[in-house]
Amino acid sequence: MSNISNNDNNKEKSYKSIIRETTAKNASKRKMKNNLITVLLACFVIIAVIPLSSILIEVFKNGIGAFSFDFLFLPPGSIGSGGGGIGPAIQGTLMVVGFATLIGAPVGVLAGVFLSEYSSSSRVFAYILRLFNDVLTGIPSIVIGIAGYITIVLTMGSFSILAGAFVLSIIMIPIIARVSEETLKLVPNTLREAAYGLGLPKWKVVWHIVIKGSKSGILTSIVLAISRIAGETAPLIMTILGTSLFFSGFNSPVDALPLRIWRLASQPYPSAHEQGWGAALLLILLVLSLSIALRMFAQKRSLTFKSTI
Repeated sequence: MSNISNNDNNKEKSYKSIIRETTAKNASKRKMKNNLITVLLACFVIIAVIPLSSILIEVFKNGIGAFSFDFLFLPPGSIGSGGGGIGPAIQGTLMVVGFATLIGAPVGVLAGVFLSEYSSSSRVFAYILRLFNDVLTGIPSIVIGIAGYITIVLTMGSFSILAGAFVLSIIMIPIIARVSEETLKLVPNTLREAAYGLGLPKWKVVWHIVIKGSKSGILTSIVLAISRIAGETAPLIMTILGTSLFFSGFNSPVDALPLRIWRLASQPYPSAHEQGWGAALLLILLVLSLSIALRMFAQKRSLTFKSTI
């Protein structure tokens, strides 16, 4: 009997040793694969960051020298003089992008809410809406600008900030709608089911649970859309035209940073090129500041929402 028990103990020990060796080998293989993937991802990130960093460094190096009080607040001077600034372009960009956001953000978010929460009741309409959304995302901006010129500028009889804002909002809507839809889908269904179990109607569940629980993603979609339209030039040429004057009315042409950069880059004067680099740097800083501010606001609201839960 003692021999049998000793054999059993030896077999058990041998099984345990085999399991340990196998587990150690598998763990080492998984660790090697994990390290390999980590190194590859780091390499790809570096490859992506290098051209971006080179662009930022080049813009900063060539544009920082143009920054001054006159450059930021005065209208452009005469061609080739090297004087004046980009004040009307800054004002026009803030106004056009602001009005476009007021038009495009609500429409895009509501479209995303419909596709995420209400599309099951109308699958055909939801499919058509997603199809048009994808098609609209791929349309060149110059085509949207030409459509805005034909439908708004010719109808109103003048270039205007309203035409530019409407055209830019058309570019914003599909971006916000798609990102908002995917963000809203990330809200766990258990939260929806719990709210329905308490007897809440669907619109309250969507507003108080789904939308408020994904504010960060919705704000991110708006920031992405603003970043997309902030540098558009072709649609603005067709709708706001550009001017060297400050805002004088909703039915008058206005200036914008992309238009001013394009015009400065077209001039054969080093002073104009320096101002163009400065305008490009300012546009980057404006978009970056907006992105940081909205992310900080979204994180603050997210913490507040979690604390209330």
